[in-house]
Amino acid sequence: MRILYLHGFASGPGSSKARLFARRFEEIGVRLEVPDLAAGDFEHLTLTAQLRVIEQVAGGDAVALIGSSLGGYLAALYAARHPETTKVVLLAPAFGFAKRWEARMGSEAARHWEQTGWLSVYHYGERKESRVWWGFLEDGRRYEDFPDVTQPCLLFHGLQDDVVTADWSQQFAESRPNVELHLEESGHELLNVVDKMFERTRAFLLD
Repeated sequence: MRILYLHGFASGPGSSKARLFARRFEEIGVRLEVPDLAAGDFEHLTLTAQLRVIEQVAGGDAVALIGSSLGGYLAALYAARHPETTKVVLLAPAFGFAKRWEARMGSEAARHWEQTGWLSVYHYGERKESRVWWGFLEDGRRYEDFPDVTQPCLLFHGLQDDVVTADWSQQFAESRPNVELHLEESGHELLNVVDKMFERTRAFLLD
């Protein structure tokens, strides 16, 4: 089985969780594929372009997906549109992406972003200030808050998450019997529960 790991916003294949998961899977002889979802062009990032990267990497194969934050939302969007996806693991998925982003930054800041065309952000993967174009949010508005994932789904969310509050994942899981939800004493990064998440993920995907 092929397993793809989808990193979060302003991150990359070298993210802490991506490296931790890749190393742990490698120890048991499993290769974890971690594509660069920005495809080298973070400034012109969109959800549509990132989904296209996933499609290209998957190549129509039956893949399992692990997604973190925005990567979790993308994993859910992809699975809802690609029934050949076998299983999905979501780590603090960014459900309601566009709606939450606009609410968090406020209408005035959103208007400024639209008028200037650019928003300054810190890129954690590159460890420097960068920028992303207005098309990122504009494109994001096209997508549903809660993708209709029908595959077996394992979901972890931190109760102290102040980026994407856990109630989004609770709402997603409550009407879907295919979702196994774990609420953890952790924040958005979930780094203090990585070992626990890996062990359950390994069993969920491979046993």
